[in-house]
Amino acid sequence: MVDYKNTIDFIKSVYGNKEFTPLAVPVFAGNEKAYLNECIDTTFVSSVGKFVDRFEEDMAKYTGAKRAVVCVSGTNALHMSLILAGVKKDDEVLTQALTFIATCNALSYIGAHPVFLDVDFTTMGLSPDAMKEWLQANAEVRKNTRIDELPASLNFAFHEDELACYNKYTGRRIKACVPMHTFGHPVRIDEIAVLCKEWHIELVEDAAESIGSTYMGQHTGTFGRIGAISFNGNKTITTGGGGMMLFMDEELGAYAKHITTQAKIPHRWEFRHDHIGFNYRMPNINAALGCAQLENLDKYVACKRKVAVEYIEYFKNVDGIDFFVEPENTFSNYWLSAVVLKDKESQLDFLQQTNDNGIMTRPIWELMNRLPMFKNCQNDGLKNTIWFANRVVNIPSSVRPEDL
Repeated sequence: MVDYKNTIDFIKSVYGNKEFTPLAVPVFAGNEKAYLNECIDTTFVSSVGKFVDRFEEDMAKYTGAKRAVVCVSGTNALHMSLILAGVKKDDEVLTQALTFIATCNALSYIGAHPVFLDVDFTTMGLSPDAMKEWLQANAEVRKNTRIDELPASLNFAFHEDELACYNKYTGRRIKACVPMHTFGHPVRIDEIAVLCKEWHIELVEDAAESIGSTYMGQHTGTFGRIGAISFNGNKTITTGGGGMMLFMDEELGAYAKHITTQAKIPHRWEFRHDHIGFNYRMPNINAALGCAQLENLDKYVACKRKVAVEYIEYFKNVDGIDFFVEPENTFSNYWLSAVVLKDKESQLDFLQQTNDNGIMTRPIWELMNRLPMFKNCQNDGLKNTIWFANRVVNIPSSVRPEDL
């Protein structure tokens, strides 16, 4: 067993040599209390209130999206994004096994089937090379036989292509691709977008972890028509719980706002609804928290990147542990800092020693294809995915208040 005492001492020193060092905790250093008090004073704490509109408008401006729509959770945002992309029961969705389960839960709510493809060594996210290879071997573009199955409620908002991608062996339509920007590091999203267009596949970005991250200067979540963000308590900014959809299609964004608020037709007193809707509305009190957090987002990202630089400098001189750095052409929020150990045994030793000494660390989530719900799903062998799963550990990544 390798003794990681020196590394443990260093990580403790990064966060002030405290008895316990958590993985990622929120920081409230701005107008959070003032905005929350305003909500309480006005009694607008539920789904109606000025902070909901403001949060959406501010986030659209920050990310460069045409429209932003808040939801109760990041999982809700992904679920609705897939519905709006036209994913239906028994469609296939290309994604990665190295992801949080919300990615697969969202498509499972629809009855779609995940197809797990490998990740890149440089990004830890969906590999366009693996995607291209799999499509060439397994897919074909032909007439869209499911075009008439689009719900009438979506006809004006979503326009099905006359051509579609189909799996030559299962016969199912391959409707969407969901790459996830792992730990905030952007994937090679431009190449994935080109493949999606070529193969008539809808791109839905899982940008749950990458608020504040950019690829070639463009914010993640804005490379397709729809992207989804999470504001869970451990994210770079938080609304307590919550999520958001980003749209590059303003009409589709307006429709998303309508159906996520129960599809209620605006009226002073009548309650009329024109479609099957969803109660995915973010309460005003959560949006108030989000507005205050967003005001400091750039500061929080700068603080996380400062911690990452300290880790990079330290691990340069540590044998058997590499710090995972942002990929080329990206600006990462370093939501969760990650180290890569030499093998599974070293990973387990590191996890045990750090947690035994008051440092919260964790491995990558259990790979989706290893869970009982998804064990029979198609995959391409997942060589790089398995390699990372046997070696990666997330280490403390919180914003240090003293850095603000």
